[in-house]
Amino acid sequence: MNKILFPILLCLGLVTLTACGSQGEDAIGNSITGVEWQWQSVTNQTTGETTTVPNPENYTITFNEDGTFEGQADCNSIAGSWSQENGFSITVGPSTLAFCGEASLDQVYVDLLSNIAAGGPDGAGGLALETAGGEQRMVFES
Repeated sequence: MNKILFPILLCLGLVTLTACGSQGEDAIGNSITGVEWQWQSVTNQTTGETTTVPNPENYTITFNEDGTFEGQADCNSIAGSWSQENGFSITVGPSTLAFCGEASLDQVYVDLLSNIAAGGPDGAGGLALETAGGEQRMVFES
């Protein structure tokens, strides 16, 4: 009995998505990598306010299998690393720093990405990324 119960309890007890076969980190990582994701909106979960991104094609991110990413923050190129260890994290590295205009969301986008703590496929073919505590939820489509 203990030989059967132990693997079940171990699988249920793990908090990260790295356990239990196909639902682990590799399965999720493979489902979001190699895709150019376009930022569609961000919702403040506390207030319920949603901001729709006016030009999603200008706010992109592509996750690579080697743990790096590249993308666009309006008129700026961004790059860095990402990980699904202990949640989901994005570290924005070198990027261009051009002024994209008063209406640009480039700094908001980079700030949100830098504070991501959870994320993965949204079950509808998209990608959802959330800041710590789920306060801000970013939605992406390919």
